Amino acid sequence: MDGTVLVADDDRTIRTVLTQALTRAGCRVHATSSLTTLMRWVDEGKGDAVITDVMMPDGNGLEMLPKIAQDRPGLPVIVISAQNTIMTAIQAEEAAAFDYLPKPFDLPDLMKRTARALEANGTRVRGDGPGDDRPDDLPLVGRTAAMQGLYRVVARLMNTELPVLITGESGTGKTLIARAIHDFSDRRTLPFVTVMPSDLADLEGPSRVMARAKGGTIVLDGVGDLDMDAQARVVRMMDAPGDHLPRFMATSLGRLADRLEAGALREDLYYRLSGAVVEVPSLRARVDDIPLLAMHFLTRAERDGQPARKLSEDAMELMRAYSWPGNVRQLENAVQRLGLTARADEISRSEVETVLGNQPEAAPIMGRGAGDNLSESIGRHLRRYFDLHGNVLPPPGLYGRILREMEMPLIEIALDATGGNQAKCADLLGINRNTLRKKITDLDIHVTRRRKLM
Repeated sequence: MDGTVLVADDDRTIRTVLTQALTRAGCRVHATSSLTTLMRWVDEGKGDAVITDVMMPDGNGLEMLPKIAQDRPGLPVIVISAQNTIMTAIQAEEAAAFDYLPKPFDLPDLMKRTARALEANGTRVRGDGPGDDRPDDLPLVGRTAAMQGLYRVVARLMNTELPVLITGESGTGKTLIARAIHDFSDRRTLPFVTVMPSDLADLEGPSRVMARAKGGTIVLDGVGDLDMDAQARVVRMMDAPGDHLPRFMATSLGRLADRLEAGALREDLYYRLSGAVVEVPSLRARVDDIPLLAMHFLTRAERDGQPARKLSEDAMELMRAYSWPGNVRQLENAVQRLGLTARADEISRSEVETVLGNQPEAAPIMGRGAGDNLSESIGRHLRRYFDLHGNVLPPPGLYGRILREMEMPLIEIALDATGGNQAKCADLLGINRNTLRKKITDLDIHVTRRRKLM
């Protein structure tokens, strides 16, 4: 993309993410938290497109659209709003907004809409160059609260020097998240080097890796699989002196703290890597993103020359009910196969059943069984978890991991129910307020205070 985009939003994280993404795509960006500043820019003739929130500290973004249309006819305005009501969408349409997107929005979707807005305004959209296809290929696909939380973490980390440890189940996209942090950072023009255990198998491995990185980003893929000798080499590599040291990130299937307690991980390596910890949610934790992801994969296949496909409602219902032990990677493979083998433009439920039939048995998402109490739902989920490991026991530290998975949604839901009031939330949970604060910090829970009408 090419052009100047004016961004107005009172959320600093959203301004940062949009500025980084649009800049990476080739745009120039002016960002502000004030409608007054936005309107001054418009009056001065700045900008080829506008992205504005509705509720701003100094006014309503929708109410500014008629003046923008009068002062700058043809300037496209994309409205984003947390007021996810049908009336907001209608008002945006009546105000002749170029496009409307509810929050939380999907970043790749907004990027594509911005490209269309620039194109509609006569701004050239480049057809070549290494970064032109990045908006479509961004791994940050999802509108659920779990993914929005991940967006916020990425925004906070991308321009820091902290080492980052990214954990999550197989197929959740841990390396893609590392790539996104790199691509939105100040190091994006430098190499991104993924290091496997085999790359550190000999004494010269670290020097070869550092030479490839050239001050960019080094990602230790599957750091928990490194033997003790390789771990020692990584420690020395991270402590190497120099002016152009790379940034270090690592991915792990399980919590490295469990391997530390089991004596399989060096303590000095653990503390060097865990400057910031990012937990990538499983697909089971963001079921509502499954239709969006499936559409994303089908659209990409169509762009690559395959026939246009869509999933029937029954087929999508089955996709949502499946447990997806292989997470997003398994979903991508299944959708690719469905796109190739479907007999008609609309993929049927029976075709989905056929594709999923050779994979681990589908299990309903927790809480969907009629009459299930919480204990039964948890029991079913745990039995499924053990079944997925076959005759092999899960990694040590299961008790802590399960409690952590229960604790985070419990606190998030309780905070939501009390409107973000931590005193009321602590009382509701029956825990000390200081304990609640510590858990909010440790679990990186985002707290929003608001008036709760109940």
